[in-house]
Amino acid sequence: MPSPIIPILLAGGAGTRLWPVSRDALPKQFLPLVGDRSTYQETLLRVADPMFAPPIVITGPNFHFFARRQAEEVGIDATVVIEPLRRDSAPAIAAATAVALARDPDAVVLALAADHIILDVENFRATCLAGREAAEAGKIVTFGIKPTEPKTSYGYILPGEAIGKSGVMAVSKFVEKPDAATAARYLMEGYLWNSGNFLFRADVLLGEIKRMEPEMADAIEAAVANASNDLGFLRLEEKAFARAPQKSIDYAVMEKTDRAAVIAGDFRWSDIGSWDALFDITPRDKQGNVLQGPVVTMDTTDCVVHSDGRLTTLVGVSDLVVVSTSDAVMVVPRARSQEVKELVAKLKTLKRAEAVDHKRGHRPWGYYESIDIGARFQVKRIVVNPGGILSLQKHRHRSEHWIVVHGTAEVTINDTVREVHENESVYLPIGCIHRMANKGKIPLELIEVQTGSYLGEDDIERIEDVYKRT
Repeated sequence: MPSPIIPILLAGGAGTRLWPVSRDALPKQFLPLVGDRSTYQETLLRVADPMFAPPIVITGPNFHFFARRQAEEVGIDATVVIEPLRRDSAPAIAAATAVALARDPDAVVLALAADHIILDVENFRATCLAGREAAEAGKIVTFGIKPTEPKTSYGYILPGEAIGKSGVMAVSKFVEKPDAATAARYLMEGYLWNSGNFLFRADVLLGEIKRMEPEMADAIEAAVANASNDLGFLRLEEKAFARAPQKSIDYAVMEKTDRAAVIAGDFRWSDIGSWDALFDITPRDKQGNVLQGPVVTMDTTDCVVHSDGRLTTLVGVSDLVVVSTSDAVMVVPRARSQEVKELVAKLKTLKRAEAVDHKRGHRPWGYYESIDIGARFQVKRIVVNPGGILSLQKHRHRSEHWIVVHGTAEVTINDTVREVHENESVYLPIGCIHRMANKGKIPLELIEVQTGSYLGEDDIERIEDVYKRT
């Protein structure tokens, strides 16, 4: 019996076209854009089947704790690999594939983007089984999707002659995102959408990278060989990984190799590359609207409206995308939703914090959320997970008041350690060395009131930290 396929999940992307919900500080793969789970969690569950081995997840240095926590929430034991900086999909896939090869020298690997939606799980798994024979024979099988319309936001693949009897075909041509007229012609000529998901033998993929991208291969080999165990994560060696050229897997391998093959996936798929994509995969109301969150409409048709909590209303409009969060509102015609990426770039040039950061900041111990801020004060809601421990630290420019509203905090102030219970508070003067921990079994929730001349997050001098952030 063949060994299970090893899934690797690419979970390091930014997803700026889904701003203001998706931001650099917490991108779209970790967000519940469709349903109650994040797309990353749905991808993990898609490969939670005996035909698959435990997954390998590769993500950035700011998301590894979050990736492990979300995997644990859905009962998945994942190996999380930290790529120290973004080098595009080819180095990420190569590094995770090298980890898979070390686990099993005969490994067949399924490389998946963690931010894609697939709605027909059984059909997806059947496609994996159908493509396995070709992968074991040395082909690098990409999953093509039968187009439903002439999309200009996807790359396309022209299938060639059949390989065997399982539906796998040779690849005649890869093409980049076309204009509308060319996309319409591609549909007539039998092209498939390029989903960017792959099935291959680990040694074959790494061999092709070594043949066509020797500099990348050497860098990845060194980064994996010198990787370190960091609190249960596998951290790739930074200097070696940085030497890898920044290239996509399509450009580095698939467009050059003679091993490329394609299998048509008979399942509904979207890369959620823009807000308009929700229009294709999410149920609509009788007026053709996709409504998420507290939304009320009148005389409104064919709109995508997403609210993260505040009441959002529309009257007498059509064909819009409206996204409302606690600190930003975006309105754009559906036909121009791809331009959100340029909007985010403009916001970054204007140095708007909303382009990158959420009001809720996630940390290894839990999260904090800004409630109010003024010239010399800031109010935050802080939630510490059971077992979470903040760093031992001090501030040079602010004092803090902590008011516990749920759970029990173990608070260190200089040489004193005490418990602070619900409806109790504690004062931390400027310059004191302090720490907070949740030794209980339930989340710890408190309100923090900061006062002082400077309230930035960089006014934290860490003295000791269990998460190695000093």
